[in-house]
Amino acid sequence: MNSRIYKEAHFDASHRLLHYCGKCANLHGHRWKVEVWIEGAVDDTSLILMDYNAIKNIVDHFDHQIILNRDDPMVECISQFQEVITTPGDPSSELLAMLIRDMIQEYCREQGSQAVVSRVRVWESPTCWAEAVE
Repeated sequence: MNSRIYKEAHFDASHRLLHYCGKCANLHGHRWKVEVWIEGAVDDTSLILMDYNAIKNIVDHFDHQIILNRDDPMVECISQFQEVITTPGDPSSELLAMLIRDMIQEYCREQGSQAVVSRVRVWESPTCWAEAVE
């Protein structure tokens, strides 16, 4: 039996866009909203496509973190005081959507599921979002 599920999750984190000319080049924070759509065949025994809590736990990886481009000179300084999540490019909402999609997809593979993450939408503010689609 095929199904599609949806999960909304939130996290609070700061970031900056190293290669951006404007105020977002400064370290600042957001209350990020993440929406995830997954589809595929449900498990024959549990009739579950994917545990909603697993999606939340993956998104929570970013909660209360500083997220920076791995090439950002701030990484070395801030890392002396707390963990910094680094990304392979500026941590824009576009990149975060792709990273979260890939993390959830990897989790599915590790669990032996053929579920597909069809869309991840990351809201940076109430009026701005980016999507990673399959």
